[in-house]
Amino acid sequence: MMRLDAEVIARAKRLQLIVQFGVGLEGVDVEAATKAGIKVARIPSANTGNAFSCAEHCIYMMLGLLRHQKDMWSSIAAKRLGEPAGSTLFGKTVFILGYGHIGHELAPLLRCFGVYILAVRRSWSGLEKESLSRLTDGNDSVHEKGGSEHTLEFARRADIVVTCCTLNPTTIGIVDAKFLSVMKKGSFIVNVARGGLLDYDAVLGALESGHLGGLAIDVAWSEPLDPSDPILQHSNVLVTPHVAGVCTSAYQNMGKIIADSAYQLSIGMPTSGIEYVN
Repeated sequence: MMRLDAEVIARAKRLQLIVQFGVGLEGVDVEAATKAGIKVARIPSANTGNAFSCAEHCIYMMLGLLRHQKDMWSSIAAKRLGEPAGSTLFGKTVFILGYGHIGHELAPLLRCFGVYILAVRRSWSGLEKESLSRLTDGNDSVHEKGGSEHTLEFARRADIVVTCCTLNPTTIGIVDAKFLSVMKKGSFIVNVARGGLLDYDAVLGALESGHLGGLAIDVAWSEPLDPSDPILQHSNVLVTPHVAGVCTSAYQNMGKIIADSAYQLSIGMPTSGIEYVN
């Protein structure tokens, strides 16, 4: 990823707007851009199909863990049929940690598999159970909703935890040793958001002890992830190269939004389809 740091931004004397081709802004020094009078924006995932693509990828990763995708190659290499025996997604409890655009798309997909869904959202914090039950998200696919204070309770009950949070100072390392310790032995974690949400040492320890039953990640602590990383040597770990939101339709939609924004800016019109952060 190209880094637009303070040095680069200082040279951009005519620049008016920086738009990230996607959601994350880790590669942009927003503070430096703000001081230079340059607006910074992202493209919300709900506007492009990116969130739905990520939700589909979550399903793929869950099924890959449940069906022991890595072990299947060993069976093929050994010409063994009928193994490994996997598990179904049907009947599982899934905890969506960070119920934003991706979670909103993921929940109805999970319903089709007969899954019980728990979800936490920061804006739901402090609400009474009765108030939470009356909340509507447009598809009403979540069985139980909670605020941040429900995080460990829901982690304790889940067979699979899906991290969909935004990475910020309050969520860095949110899946830490304490979080992992309350999870069921043999449960899974799927991360399609940001690598920093998971405490590396805690996750590695949980894999080595056998407490964590499986890990599927599309994002890593540093990218690209070293293929020799100790976490990747475990047979119950799946990794994909940051492609959860990469699909032709999402890229086409993002390209159109950026082209529209450039045109609107050039003729003095208000921009549409992007979300300013400064």
